[in-house]
Amino acid sequence: MDYSHYPRNDVLCIDMRSFYASVEAVKLGEDPMKVMLAVVGDPSRSGSIVLAASPELKRSYGISNVSRYFELPDDPNIIVVPAHMADYLEMSVEITKLLNNYAPPEAIHVYSVDEVWVTVNGLQKLFGNRRQIAQKIKDDILNTFGLTCSIGIGDNKFLAKVVMDLHAKKKGIAECRYEDVEELLWPAQIGDIWGIGHRMQKNLNRMGIIKLGQLANFNLDVLKRRFGIMGEQLYWHSWGIDLSPVFGDFTKQEQKGFGHGIALLRDYSADEIEYCILDLCEEVCRRARTADKIGKTVQLGIGYSKETGGGFSRSRSFDIPSNITMDIHEMAMKLFNEYYDGRSNIRHVSVTLTKLYEKSDLQLDLFDDKVKKSDVGYVMDSIRDRFGSTAILRASSYTKSGITVDRSKKIGGHYA
Repeated sequence: MDYSHYPRNDVLCIDMRSFYASVEAVKLGEDPMKVMLAVVGDPSRSGSIVLAASPELKRSYGISNVSRYFELPDDPNIIVVPAHMADYLEMSVEITKLLNNYAPPEAIHVYSVDEVWVTVNGLQKLFGNRRQIAQKIKDDILNTFGLTCSIGIGDNKFLAKVVMDLHAKKKGIAECRYEDVEELLWPAQIGDIWGIGHRMQKNLNRMGIIKLGQLANFNLDVLKRRFGIMGEQLYWHSWGIDLSPVFGDFTKQEQKGFGHGIALLRDYSADEIEYCILDLCEEVCRRARTADKIGKTVQLGIGYSKETGGGFSRSRSFDIPSNITMDIHEMAMKLFNEYYDGRSNIRHVSVTLTKLYEKSDLQLDLFDDKVKKSDVGYVMDSIRDRFGSTAILRASSYTKSGITVDRSKKIGGHYA
């Protein structure tokens, strides 16, 4: 592969090690790398998920972020703490502020609460080469916050991210140039590569593609016919090529849809689910109204309990786009009544509004006063913005089937 035509940047991918658990350890005055600590979503429930485990707990007992509370061993040295999402968000913001000492805002792309890309082109005279900059940032975060991070360095975002996942989590800092792809990345299992999910992994495995090197040497035309543009992207990624921007305003992206979902804490019956769906529709429409968008297609996702498994995801479109809660709810309930199997208990629900248009594109219906209905929604949104998310709610939200009151106490589905 001739890489001379492809851009070379100095990109760092910074990942905070066991972020939630490390923040909790620092709060307790413990060493995040030595203490055995688990952050549990809701310690009052034995089936609650372990959101984060400290490196020592992972090493000693193999606890991971998919483990459950009841799976923690009976060891008095293990510290269990509930999640405090507001603290993690605050710490994430502070870390981003620290990175502004090394690079301008347009060179910082926050990927998640504990992961960020930083482009450090042209900073050699100030801080040294890109590996020296990575070491300075790593030391600065440790000295300032007591937190350890792993840093991948690459010629683009993909290389920085993947070398961080594969090598930096063991070494602390790892680097991958275009010329290093064959040695550092090709031996990896494709399931370990960022951007390849479980379903895609299974599809590739069926084609005899087990490692990234096999993907790189597979016929590109076959990949394009089988997977379309995704197949082409995977092929070029396997050679380390990624043309995504490394500078810009990464907070502004075109909104494709508004969705909201919830994993229910107990089994819901068909009689109860209507109020849950209504609360989800209210949140979806609130976000659409805030953006002055209307949507034409409603998608409903239903997941059943473990005992029965399965579920469905179906969508249907309006003739006239809308952001009115009761319109979306009516369509969602039509989908539910049509596709629900009538037997299974429900444990996951999601509602999504897609095929968006500007609110100004709304066509008036002579037989349905959508303007008044829409105005009611905007008034309710205004009251909530001013006095809090639970300042005005539908009566159904206060029933045992409603979800809004409980979720108002949480951030990202977990207590703040």
